[in-house]
Amino acid sequence: MELKLALVGFGGVNQGLVELLRKKRAMLSAEGIDLSVTMVADLRLGIATNPRGIALDVLDETARNGVDADALRRDPGTLVSPEVNLGAVLKAIASEHVDVVVEATYTDPNTGEPALSHCRTALECGKHVITTNKGPIALAQLDLARTAAKSGACLKYEGTVMSGTPVLRQISTTLRGCDVGGFTGILNGTSNFVLGEVEAGASFDEAIKEAQQRGYAEANPAADVSGSDVQLKVVILANTLWSVGLTRADVTCRGIVELTEDEVRAAAAEGLSWRLIGSATRQPDGTLVATVEPRKLPAGHPLRAASGVTNAITFDTDVLGSVTISGPGAGREETAFAILSDLIELGDLINATGQEVIA
Repeated sequence: MELKLALVGFGGVNQGLVELLRKKRAMLSAEGIDLSVTMVADLRLGIATNPRGIALDVLDETARNGVDADALRRDPGTLVSPEVNLGAVLKAIASEHVDVVVEATYTDPNTGEPALSHCRTALECGKHVITTNKGPIALAQLDLARTAAKSGACLKYEGTVMSGTPVLRQISTTLRGCDVGGFTGILNGTSNFVLGEVEAGASFDEAIKEAQQRGYAEANPAADVSGSDVQLKVVILANTLWSVGLTRADVTCRGIVELTEDEVRAAAAEGLSWRLIGSATRQPDGTLVATVEPRKLPAGHPLRAASGVTNAITFDTDVLGSVTISGPGAGREETAFAILSDLIELGDLINATGQEVIA
């Protein structure tokens, strides 16, 4: 079974995916999954297309050369157009040479664009969509799911919450049969790292600069320290669990910017640690209480052990009690793995059902 991929955005995540596809070529072949990249769109290189597949070695060279299009132009059969506006990208997405759109562009979290348009157009055309973008899923998850169901396509977004740590997949697989009444999680590695550094004696400014130098934080870390990044993830988790149409406005939000260095260190002296916590609890009447806020955790709390950029989440279930999952919440290869795992699951579904991929 062959799947032709369109990589929309060629930053760190999709570059990491290319590396994984090269490393895992034999494993994927053994699983009966043949993946080729037939389109790449990025503001820096334009739109590159090749119905027979762009060589992975060429894509790797393109990444190593700073996303310069020279290697792509030398690849036999690959055409590169410098036109990379939204209309041109949507036209390329709709191409008959694309089966799966892998969406990993920079996105405005308030509008979900341009990722929302990329995802919606792909699903309307019957293309499967895999995205690591929180914006379109947090803002339009139910609408996109309905569009996917109508066209017979799949929408997958494992990488939107805890990078490569498989949290959403647990909801749909291993936790099936449990009623989940709520969750509590550390869902932002940057804020977690910063709090740990401040606890150890650094100032907030020093801790943020260190996070930036290590690649944990963006040049503008506002989404991390204000809690808005976690707010989006709480929306995604809640809607995946309960299909309730939760919005950002329904999630009260306070970030670590409201803490002082003295508060962080005073808690440590008492044997407590501040963590930025995203949570949602389903009430007996079916309503939700959802929050993002700093909380002091005692020793022995299941989330306390998550340090540095590690993420962790505890699900409260009726059968198993509290179930905690932890793992990396950031990283290029880690997030790329989430895409790969979604691709493998999609391939398994198609192979198992004999579903014909809509081109």
